Amino acid sequence: MTTSAKNQNGAREMVIIGGGPAGLTAAYELAKLGEHPVVLEKRDKVGGLSRTETFKNFHFDMGGHRFFTKAPEVNRMWREVMGKDFLLRPRLSRIYYNNKSFHYPPKPLNALWGLGILQSALVMLSYVRWQLFPFKVEEAFEQWVTNRFGRQLFLTFFKTYTEKVWGIPTSELKAEWAAQRIKDLSLKTAVVSMFLKPGKKLKTLIEEFHYPRLGPGMLWDKVRRNVELRGGHVYLNREVVRIERSGNRITGVVVDGNGQTECIPGTDFISSMPVSEFIKKLDPPPPEPVLRAAQQLWYRDFLTVCLIVNQPNLFPDNWVYVHAPTVRVGRIQNFKNQSPAMVADPQKTSLGLEYFCNEGDDLWSMADTDLVELAKREIATVGLARYQDVEEGCVFRVEKSYLVYDADYRDHLDAVREYLGTLENFQTIGRNGLHRYNNQDHSMLTGMLAVRNMLYGETNDLWNVNADMELS
Repeated sequence: MTTSAKNQNGAREMVIIGGGPAGLTAAYELAKLGEHPVVLEKRDKVGGLSRTETFKNFHFDMGGHRFFTKAPEVNRMWREVMGKDFLLRPRLSRIYYNNKSFHYPPKPLNALWGLGILQSALVMLSYVRWQLFPFKVEEAFEQWVTNRFGRQLFLTFFKTYTEKVWGIPTSELKAEWAAQRIKDLSLKTAVVSMFLKPGKKLKTLIEEFHYPRLGPGMLWDKVRRNVELRGGHVYLNREVVRIERSGNRITGVVVDGNGQTECIPGTDFISSMPVSEFIKKLDPPPPEPVLRAAQQLWYRDFLTVCLIVNQPNLFPDNWVYVHAPTVRVGRIQNFKNQSPAMVADPQKTSLGLEYFCNEGDDLWSMADTDLVELAKREIATVGLARYQDVEEGCVFRVEKSYLVYDADYRDHLDAVREYLGTLENFQTIGRNGLHRYNNQDHSMLTGMLAVRNMLYGETNDLWNVNADMELS
């Protein structure tokens, strides 16, 4: 439980590091309750990984987002903020594999036609074999998936794409990631859903979702304005350079903005910045073992090459997962199919080609013009658009987007978590703040629960918010 103090005027000063979904949700809840939080965001716009960028009046999301949740508090906030700008959209995502497209979740005729009778038979035989003789211990991603889908389907639809995303073998990626991302789905449930249409809709199998008219950034811009109208402050372009503490209490956050350095004091602190960065910026620093543990928490970065294509309609999917090892692109988003308002010209289409990389590697360091050229060639290679139809492009890089669940991450995270538990007036929230692969809705929920802990003395365990819940 966090404990609070008051400033010399008898008031509480609440400082939130990070203007993404978790941090802004906490600020929104505090502002509704009459508090005046201060939010510090390092970028020039809010939303974090859920922000929306613009180029030539076309809108591009950073990462794929569907607004679907089992958390009523989150659904209430979405509708409260968005109103009529919250659109209901059909879902279609497919897998590009072996020069063919496969529906996800699978449909029987589509899968049979695409894989062929022989390979389909091998998939079913492999599934039966692993149902009878599964891995007894599920430590790695490939063990978890193989036990539920069989080895043949794992090799066909999971291995290549997963290793493209994470940059490590699936034998080194922890099973915990699969349990979070594709919980409740197996070959059996996918097949049953084809024919029986069960009343309970699995999160992985949803057929429609909500989406802001101008992308997720529209939601967070509205939240920011709401916080400020209620007396809170959201400061952009504020890079945290130091976090000051006295004993077990945080006393202030030193930020660099517009060429000036200032200290923001507070009585209560919430952070959604990467927890490894938070530990590194503490002053005085924590014990050496905690610092070493934080340094061993790894991240995966990505960049989006945004293309404007001179064609009104290209393909019906919201996005396509590219499993082909012949190209480096991992996922291709079609923003017009998220919302028609995302494109400035209805006779054109906007695409986002996502490349997963590590900060500083060859992809990350490639010049923007070269990345646009690469994307133009690869969109033509996979057959989703013609090279000559691509008019313009731009690049957005997103650091620390994905948390790597490697073999030792849990031990390192436990050491960090234990230390953070000693800070009396501080809570860490969100995907990066908890080093947990939360979706947007559960990141928001951690912000809500942090506010309850702060104001009402509740003892909600933010580290386990999505451990036993359905994910959107």
